[in-house]
Amino acid sequence: MKIEIFVTGGTFDKEYNELAGELYFQDTHLPEMLKLGPSRAQVEIGTLMMVDSIHMTDTDREIIAHNCIKADVDRIIITHGTDAMVDTAKVIAGKVENKTIILTGAMIPYKFGSSDGLFNLGSAFVFAQTLPTGVYIAMNGRYFNWNNVRKNKERGEFEEMT
Repeated sequence: MKIEIFVTGGTFDKEYNELAGELYFQDTHLPEMLKLGPSRAQVEIGTLMMVDSIHMTDTDREIIAHNCIKADVDRIIITHGTDAMVDTAKVIAGKVENKTIILTGAMIPYKFGSSDGLFNLGSAFVFAQTLPTGVYIAMNGRYFNWNNVRKNKERGEFEEMT
């Protein structure tokens, strides 16, 4: 079973410039993370963009959905910023059929060493291989249906809506 991973940026891939005291994007950390796993899944990685999700536009979301549609696999993981992950999931759910799509991210950049990113990525792999077709968010060791989840900024985790 082949899994396509689309990189879109987000905290997952941020780096820290100690001199400037700023977070920035350089390149995705996915290959390094997959080696640490060590993942044995057949994977193809495509970087679509490196954007903080709070700056993601409708055009960016259309690009992500278009790439999901044209992907020749039916299992897709999307690394994404957590602030607007649900917004992107909604666009994908409205356009893509017959595929299992998992959006995941991190609250802490991978390069910080204490990131939740590697755990969330591993969870996304399991969910991508086992869940039925649909669009899901994988965070905090759980999966959520795209239309029944929110980011709880006070607790720093995703939760089902009640």
